[in-house]
Amino acid sequence: MSTLDPSPLLVALQHADSQFPSGGFAFSQGLEASALLKDTLGGWDLADFILTQLGQRWAGADRVALIRAHRCGSELAGVAELDREVEASTFVDGLRAGSRRNGMALLTTHARIGTPKASDYRALVREGSACGHLAVMQGLLWRSVGLDETAAASIGGYQAAASLATAAIRLGLIGAIEAQAILTAALPVIAGICREPVADDEPIRSFNPLTEIAVSFHRGGGQRLFSN
Repeated sequence: MSTLDPSPLLVALQHADSQFPSGGFAFSQGLEASALLKDTLGGWDLADFILTQLGQRWAGADRVALIRAHRCGSELAGVAELDREVEASTFVDGLRAGSRRNGMALLTTHARIGTPKASDYRALVREGSACGHLAVMQGLLWRSVGLDETAAASIGGYQAAASLATAAIRLGLIGAIEAQAILTAALPVIAGICREPVADDEPIRSFNPLTEIAVSFHRGGGQRLFSN
């Protein structure tokens, strides 16, 4: 008989579940814009898009912010300072606004279910002392529910890829089986990125110019399914 405690795994499954309300359904992180502008910006492939997002955005920006927030623990002043760093480093308004709205949605859910520090940090965001960026909220809140740094980073990477695959399905670009095949191929990439060390003062950096250009065009476009 196994003597391993299943509780940490169950908590991880709960917070990795796409049904956990976080507001992410309204945003495609530039996927819709990139797909629509493929004739202008060059060839487009979903699997390549996801891998590019993971390697050139999530690995050096969102993952770093998540891990540094997780290490801040209950020191909300440090979390808020990191939050402002993410704000300053996210140059495209559509991506910046989406990150804040998703983060606030996640924060509000956690406040309503009683996660420690969620209500306190939501008050800071509402008074303008913090921004509530998604990756920062993930690090703060997932530590508060007992997830360790590795689990939190792994869930963040998985959600980054899975949300893009889900957006592609909603846009009619791929089917559910193809989405799962792409996610299967992405999992070792996420695992490899998660093994890379992050210093306590690691700078937040990304280089994904085509997606940022696409999002900038997207905001001025016509009818669309996603906000970015």
